[in-house]
Amino acid sequence: MTIAITGATGALGQLILASLAARDPSAAPVALARSPERLAQTGVEARRFDYDDEGSLAPALRGVETLMLVSSSEVGKREAQHRAVIAAAREAGVRRIVYTSLLHADRSPLSLAGEHLATEAALKASGLPHTILRNGWYTENYTASVPPAVSHGAFIGSAGQGRIASAARRDYAEAAAAVLAESGHDSRTYELAGDDAYTLADLAAELSRQSGREIPYVDMPEADYAAALAGAGLPASLAQAIASYDTGARQNALFDDGRALSRLIGRPTTPLSASIAEALRQTG
Repeated sequence: MTIAITGATGALGQLILASLAARDPSAAPVALARSPERLAQTGVEARRFDYDDEGSLAPALRGVETLMLVSSSEVGKREAQHRAVIAAAREAGVRRIVYTSLLHADRSPLSLAGEHLATEAALKASGLPHTILRNGWYTENYTASVPPAVSHGAFIGSAGQGRIASAARRDYAEAAAAVLAESGHDSRTYELAGDDAYTLADLAAELSRQSGREIPYVDMPEADYAAALAGAGLPASLAQAIASYDTGARQNALFDDGRALSRLIGRPTTPLSASIAEALRQTG
């Protein structure tokens, strides 16, 4: 079975490739990327695959039986890009697609949900066997803020007391690899999230414990949080989007307690404490 992974140079795509190799060192997945030359030293077969260049899609998928469609990073362009990939997969004779969607996309208040739902609908309309992995939040989305939190002595956000059941990106990658490598997942939709939920106040308390410094969580109105992010150098549109995701978290949009993720990977998901420890090590 030939497996191909889109977005193979991205953070999740690289981890899925590594997880497939760990499961079966003899496996030879195909890496699909806009800049395949970045994978030249890895020994992995890499093919050019540009979401915005429809002519590059079907040729790159020839001989592929199972396609891992990692959702595009270009919010606002995803629906059209994904539809083009699905059409190319049909043209190339791909037999199965696995897609990374959003946790509870059918009822999520997050602005990200619409494009994911549209892609899910396109998959169903395609007639191709498929599996939908509705990924929850990556813990790295929050631990990326560990360095400034340590530097400034506060962890800021707009999530209030919302419960966040995040997991490490590698947990989601292992789940994707399991679904790609195993049978029995067709027509399934998995709501994937971490085993244990926390609030951002809990995160700040754990960060304080591990760093040996008092780092409180400071909850802010969405507009103020967006302004703070923009003031730190983020583009205004991205800052507003991130702040709105926290507002969704306040409504428990990032919470799920079904534990489907840990069942797929056959182990508990990575605890928050381990992710914070890793972020602190990287901070130095």
